[in-house]
Amino acid sequence: MPHSPAERKRVVTRLRRIKGQAEALERAVEAGTECVDLLQQLAALRGATYGLMADVLESHMRETFGSATAQPPDAPAQDAEVDHMVRMLRSFLR
Repeated sequence: MPHSPAERKRVVTRLRRIKGQAEALERAVEAGTECVDLLQQLAALRGATYGLMADVLESHMRETFGSATAQPPDAPAQDAEVDHMVRMLRSFLR
């Protein structure tokens, strides 16, 4: 969960964007939009949701496992491991 006011504002902004995409998709379904166009909008909505999920997960991992919890000599190694985990998770969330 984003803890700083700036992170919280960024997440809420992204959620509002996702909400707008979902509402546009609902209007498209009600209007009888072609499946190909609906699928394109669904893919965009999925990408936005996965991107937000990856950001929140990254924030959590850095907060839990990042250098703030490590002793100074271990901090760079721990940061590198968190970077590696984040890259791996982001690749799965595409």
